Amino acid sequence: MTSQASVKVLIVEDEIHARQGLAELISDWGYETETARDGIEGFEKVLAWSPEIVITDLKMPRMDGMELLMKLADSELSLAVIVLTAQGSVELAVDAMKLGAYDFLPKPVDSARLKTILRNATRQRETEAERAVTQQQMRQRGSLGPLVGQSEQMREIFGLIERIAATNVSVLITGESGTGKELVARTLHALSDRKERPFVAVNCAAIPETLMESEIFGHEKGAFTGATERRAGCFELAEGGTLLLDELGEMPIGIQAKLLRVLEERKMRRLGGSSEIAVDVRVLAATNRSPDAAVAAGQLRADLLYRLNVFHIQIPPLRDRPEDIPLMVEAMLAEMNRKHGRQVTGIAPDAMQVLQAYDWPGNARELRNRMERAVILTPDGEAILSRHFPEQPLRKEVASGAAQASDAVLLQVGTTVAEAERRLIMKTLESAGGNKTRAAQMLAVSLKTLHNKLKEYRQQGTDAE
Repeated sequence: MTSQASVKVLIVEDEIHARQGLAELISDWGYETETARDGIEGFEKVLAWSPEIVITDLKMPRMDGMELLMKLADSELSLAVIVLTAQGSVELAVDAMKLGAYDFLPKPVDSARLKTILRNATRQRETEAERAVTQQQMRQRGSLGPLVGQSEQMREIFGLIERIAATNVSVLITGESGTGKELVARTLHALSDRKERPFVAVNCAAIPETLMESEIFGHEKGAFTGATERRAGCFELAEGGTLLLDELGEMPIGIQAKLLRVLEERKMRRLGGSSEIAVDVRVLAATNRSPDAAVAAGQLRADLLYRLNVFHIQIPPLRDRPEDIPLMVEAMLAEMNRKHGRQVTGIAPDAMQVLQAYDWPGNARELRNRMERAVILTPDGEAILSRHFPEQPLRKEVASGAAQASDAVLLQVGTTVAEAERRLIMKTLESAGGNKTRAAQMLAVSLKTLHNKLKEYRQQGTDAE
């Protein structure tokens, strides 16, 4: 493990007493320190001294902290930036986090909080190389932690998770029910420096409104009728780790105001309590509804959404990425074999065709349920067949899709074979809602063949897409 003495911390602050005070404090904790008076001098010292951590004020002459942060981001140097903000400057702090800041601290600086942030940032440095190797191996297999997928949409999500997992930024995760929002949150936690600390998930829709404040912030003995002892809330249970607030729009507006204060000040008070408690928790939020619509309907505070939505991960529905299904099925099959002590060998091509042709209104959760049932029905030593998925409409869609599309194609005498083929392909693609994988299945050709045909039509200037 890296010792604090080998970690360099650069303090960029125009106020001399604050600059010297921070340098002395951080040096006393065992870090090696250097100082700069503004962003210009700070950037020069970054290049010359190569610190691992930079602490910068935002308001400075010549070059302020935001400009310094942008220059550091453009330089692609590997370091953690902690920004100091005036009380109440939450918008500036959020903007800084979007530019890549590791964390922020309101002024005057809380020394205990600063010490925790420095410790976490140091841990991040120690694990970055190991994480990079692991993630590269996962990407090659089309997975990232428990997440699986090889579609372009999922690879973009993997890339964003990799970039932000090690930071303390809040993340808003959206997507239809069953798409795996909690799985994304768990992956962010597992790839962060908080992975050894608790991950706590709270479904706001499942908690009665009268108990919500107590569940999240805890309560003191005697705080209300029935409160016979002190109880820790979710923030305390997640101390040092990650808290997921699922179905955020179901949280009462009054409690949202209290949550916003905790996010800004990193302090909270139990229900019925008289003193504040410092908290070190990364907060993630998830919802299957449009957050903007929830704000418009008065169900979600705009300022809370702004604070939580530093980064937004939107998970696409499974029907829009059928190419992910084979990898997901492979992972689920291995999981179900372990869970039920089975030895199902794989899945037959016709069964896979059934799965890829279905719309999956319940998304990954529904696929998991269907796979579990199929594994239980399939004898050991055999592969899952299409008959192990009992819903007849699934199989009919594949069998009849091309015929239905063909029936809708009207041809005149003298139409060339090439033109007839083009019309059939385009009509089938239209029937499949633009889904190339499904269209290829309906046409009984490979996906590569379909792509080649569409590429050929584009080059000819015909209506390929």
